[in-house]
Amino acid sequence: MKAVGYKKSLPIDSPDALIDFDAAKPEPGGRDIRVAVQAISANPVDYKVRKRAAPPEGEFKILGFDAAGVVDAIGPDVTLFKPGNEVFYAGSIQRQGTNSEFHLVDERIVGRKPKSLSSAQAAALPLTSITAWELLFDRLGAVPGKSVDPRTLLIVGGAGGVGSILIQLARRLTGLHVVATASRPESRKWCLDLGAHAVIDHAAPMKEQIEKLKAPPVALVASLTNTDQHYKAIADIMAPQGAFGLIDDPPDFVVSAFKGKSISIHWESMFTRSSFQTADMIGQHNLLNDVADLVDKGVLKTTLGESFGTINAANLKRAHALLESGKSRGKIVLEGW
Repeated sequence: MKAVGYKKSLPIDSPDALIDFDAAKPEPGGRDIRVAVQAISANPVDYKVRKRAAPPEGEFKILGFDAAGVVDAIGPDVTLFKPGNEVFYAGSIQRQGTNSEFHLVDERIVGRKPKSLSSAQAAALPLTSITAWELLFDRLGAVPGKSVDPRTLLIVGGAGGVGSILIQLARRLTGLHVVATASRPESRKWCLDLGAHAVIDHAAPMKEQIEKLKAPPVALVASLTNTDQHYKAIADIMAPQGAFGLIDDPPDFVVSAFKGKSISIHWESMFTRSSFQTADMIGQHNLLNDVADLVDKGVLKTTLGESFGTINAANLKRAHALLESGKSRGKIVLEGW
């Protein structure tokens, strides 16, 4: 089968940063399903893994997490799917990735593909939907339902993949007042179009901008990018006894900045369930099915930002380069072989 991978951790402008190669078609066992991959999307975790995780000498590491495709074969213990089912999912950081024609994945972290979306549109959703959903409801404790909630949710980095879903979830499923941050005009418009009540510029002092909005107290914060640059200013903005959630890896993060206000700190990694085979691992199957239902009902929409052509090393290198620049908007999707 065709695949894209790497043998050494190299800068993305290196000719061998990502390589097209042929790999053996994997065989499913246990609760694994084998998916014929039709579309994938690129995420920041892809380039972060590429930079720090070299495979054993002489072997290829295949990246990729988001995928949409068709179940091709199933393991003997599979009960949720059968060959021919259309699916979408975000995979596991512990296994070979989705940048291959066929891919093995545990059925418990796979959902049915939304009927109303193409494979490319669906591939934009899984990783960011799981991350946003778990961050908003499981970590920050927001309550789904449109009852009035007299609090503001501040989303730092609203135009990225996770932010694009988080804006929609918070606006359509909760009563929270939603404020996103974006620094470019096109990113600002993107956030407003997705449903943010207001957008502020994280490249300028945020406290003054928040005060001018006269919004409800900032009780919940989702810090999705550059947390090390913003967390002290955010601690100053936040209401006492609020909740601060983050998904990135800040090199500098002093939790005592939040102590005086008794603000709780919450980390979110959507790979936790699959990495540790948690008892509630099937929750991601259920979550993705809920997302598919919300998409098909018109409540949520795909966050596909740009299409980069077919799945190959050259196009994936372009995707990695754009993600590393920090200037992507929505999700970068590749489709077909």
